[in-house]
Amino acid sequence: MRAVLARIASRPLPAPLLGGLALLAVMVAFTVSPGTFAPYDPLAFDYNALLSPPSAAHLFGTDQFGRDILSRTIAAAAVDLQIALFATIFPGLLGSLIGLFVGWYGGVADAVFGRLVDLVVTFPFLVLVIAIVAILGPGLANMYIAVTAVGWVFYARLMRGEVLVQKSGEYVAAARVLGYSTPRIIFRHILPNAVRPVLVYAVTDMALAILLGSSLGYLGLGAQPPTAEWGVLIADGKNFFTTAPWIVLFPGAAIVLAGLGFSLTGDGLADLLEVRR
Repeated sequence: MRAVLARIASRPLPAPLLGGLALLAVMVAFTVSPGTFAPYDPLAFDYNALLSPPSAAHLFGTDQFGRDILSRTIAAAAVDLQIALFATIFPGLLGSLIGLFVGWYGGVADAVFGRLVDLVVTFPFLVLVIAIVAILGPGLANMYIAVTAVGWVFYARLMRGEVLVQKSGEYVAAARVLGYSTPRIIFRHILPNAVRPVLVYAVTDMALAILLGSSLGYLGLGAQPPTAEWGVLIADGKNFFTTAPWIVLFPGAAIVLAGLGFSLTGDGLADLLEVRR
């Protein structure tokens, strides 16, 4: 890991990475201090301002209950960034550990892993996640369980491939000759060299995690009302799209910007670390 950080520190940051980090910095600022940017309580009803269009009082307008869309969009940033982080880190850690050991030891473990991967990728990812959440019940915690139960396969497959490449390297043979223990070879030599593509994939996968969380929120399987979440906000405004399109358009724009931020960051990180696409 120190080698990865040293490579990042020694090179100029690519333009996509700077742009992506700038977008994400704005999102994080909203998350850390939502009261600074949100003019109203995101859950407060105002029956004197039902379905008000964008104005000086309500820059993004209000919904059918008079709730300020700007305040709700800002409050939802915290929930969706949490989804992006947890829906990536849990399957990423689990899949990376499995792929690390499967790639190193091979044999029966590799054969079983291959059959398990074939079984999981046979079904569409979103369908499997929806099915698991429907069984466990709606909510963010169950969504994280479902994403981890399915998403670890993709990280494990990527890590396994990188480990197979790295363990045939000369530095691994030298480490064996020097009598280094297997855990030291795996975690101090192979892992730092194999983790770079996984990091890039994880950052890019955060954009898909936001889309997934918003989709499940829209379907009623993710964050539950009255929690402000971009998918929930879009679901609230779907019946008013022709008369009050701002209820849908601004949360939708937030999803696009957040996804763009993670995608640019992933592309810039890939250029910085010279990761093969």
